[in-house]
Amino acid sequence: MPGGLPSEPLSDLARRRDALRQAAAIPGSDAPALLDALLTELDGAIDALAAAAEAAVEDPDAAAGGVQDVVRVERRLLQAVFQQAPVPLLLLELDGTIRRANARAAQLLGAPTGYATGKSLAVFVDLPSRAATATQLAAVARTGKARQSRCRMLGPGGPLDVTLSADMVAVAGEASLVIVTLLEDEARPAPERKKQQPAAATPAGVPEAAIHAMVQRMDMVTSVTRLLLDNSTFSEAVTLQRCARLLAGEIATWVVVDVDRGGQLRRQFAVGPRGGNADGQARSVRTTEPAPDSVCWQVHATRKSVLAAHADAGAFGAAADGAPLLLTMGATSLMCVPISDGVTSYGTLTLLRLAGEDPFDLADLGLAEVLGEHLGIAMRVDRMFRRRSEVAEALQASLLPARLPEVPGLEFAPAYMPATNWPEISGDFYDVFRQGEGWAVAVGDVCGKGQEAAAMTAAARHAIRALAHSGDGDPARVLATASDVLLAGDYDERFVTAKLAYLTWKGRKLHVCLGGAGHPGPAVVRVDGRVEILEGDGLPLGLFPGAQPSQAALELSEGDLLFFYTDGVTEARSARRGFLEDRLADELAGVAGRSAVEAVRAVTDLVAEFSRGELRDDVTVLAIKVGTAPDSRTGRGAG
Repeated sequence: MPGGLPSEPLSDLARRRDALRQAAAIPGSDAPALLDALLTELDGAIDALAAAAEAAVEDPDAAAGGVQDVVRVERRLLQAVFQQAPVPLLLLELDGTIRRANARAAQLLGAPTGYATGKSLAVFVDLPSRAATATQLAAVARTGKARQSRCRMLGPGGPLDVTLSADMVAVAGEASLVIVTLLEDEARPAPERKKQQPAAATPAGVPEAAIHAMVQRMDMVTSVTRLLLDNSTFSEAVTLQRCARLLAGEIATWVVVDVDRGGQLRRQFAVGPRGGNADGQARSVRTTEPAPDSVCWQVHATRKSVLAAHADAGAFGAAADGAPLLLTMGATSLMCVPISDGVTSYGTLTLLRLAGEDPFDLADLGLAEVLGEHLGIAMRVDRMFRRRSEVAEALQASLLPARLPEVPGLEFAPAYMPATNWPEISGDFYDVFRQGEGWAVAVGDVCGKGQEAAAMTAAARHAIRALAHSGDGDPARVLATASDVLLAGDYDERFVTAKLAYLTWKGRKLHVCLGGAGHPGPAVVRVDGRVEILEGDGLPLGLFPGAQPSQAALELSEGDLLFFYTDGVTEARSARRGFLEDRLADELAGVAGRSAVEAVRAVTDLVAEFSRGELRDDVTVLAIKVGTAPDSRTGRGAG
């Protein structure tokens, strides 16, 4: 043929191509023979192109126009033969990367030809077959000799057994390639595959399957949102664990959550299938920290999601024994999304499916990204509440004495119960300190909650203590002066109710001088069971200029109890909307003669039981049990 055009008409080549296609459709056809014939035709076409190219070199002027036309026609023919070949054909680089895939190969893999191009053939091979297949392809590239092996591919309907044939293709002037055919293995039945039913359509023309998938995704978003909104514990760990368990089995077989701890990505949870060796697999995944080169670190660092419908075995890192985690988990499809509130990345959410399940698609990725965003917002709220709770606890502790002094002849027992429906800083306070020849007890409650209320609480407590230390023997005057101090401050129309008692011994009796500013009680529980609840008279502190607190005096004998409390006790409500105030006197009679600690425990247990744990306000109690006078000659307690 040198110097001229190919002697064989192109129509003959096209005819034989059509004959091969028809032969492939005949039941019982010899697939290897057909493949060999197809390769023979490709060799002939390549020879024809080479001859045409030679002719163009020898007589470029005479043959230029005709040869170029023939070359273009031959290329189109070769492309058509490759794309329309009756068997799945793949052209691979020597490292196993797919360079071209024909229509039948794309159909077998369940992926468009453009999707397969550039990916390793191994990602379309079932996990148990990957190592052997990689070895066979490497042998072809090394020796240049054809090889054939059986393997299991990941098809659109599930794994299927095929016979893989590979051979070298040498093209003049270009790097060698490996051509691969995949023929379904009729001799060995593959696992049962999912039957693809024709998609029914609604009257509007939308497939019912698509509508079902959209509804399922919306249901999942709703379920996760409901779970996050119902997170009454404000616990990050509980939130993540519940969400992982909800997602596992619904949209993925494996759900793995990794969280940023001090700049390091740490594995938080791994939930997988149940039964068999599943517990051991889950334990292995949970105890393996994400590797810096894993997809989890990549997503966390870039805050960009990754979808690997056919994942490389090493994408998810390796276990302690060096085995790829994806092999341990039996997973072949992976998607990883950031857990982020849009500003801060808290970690990653990774979803994985097994070989026999449908690979993830873009719709699945969209759902996962929404869930990752919801989780990120929930984590931000959880951490915000935790920080606020820690600040509240620290500030609350600063408002109450770390411990009460030991006073001879007196037993003190305090208790504090925060409100359950309003987890804010309380305005309750109590204090016990030396005053003149005796001791002073202050109990109060600031209107409202939060940091502003805490500031007024601190001001009221320290003002009362400082004024009492000045030596004024009248608790009512101390409260009146403290009210003026609070009025001079900017506390946004808040006020304080308080009781201030001076305790001094007179012989064997404990004399109590009591000043009141709108605060309830206290209650006096005599040793014989008689109970007297004093009135909460007087105006609150910091409310009106010139307000005059009330003043009262009483004496206590050995065995008596003086029981201070805030309005959280009297306003505790039962399920029947009743108030504990109506039962307080009767209940206090039951603690007569008991120690201060026992009396406080009995009252706090009663409050919790009466309100069934739903406290509308903080509860503060302080019980003082009168013992034997320490020094009947001077009436002065030590300490």
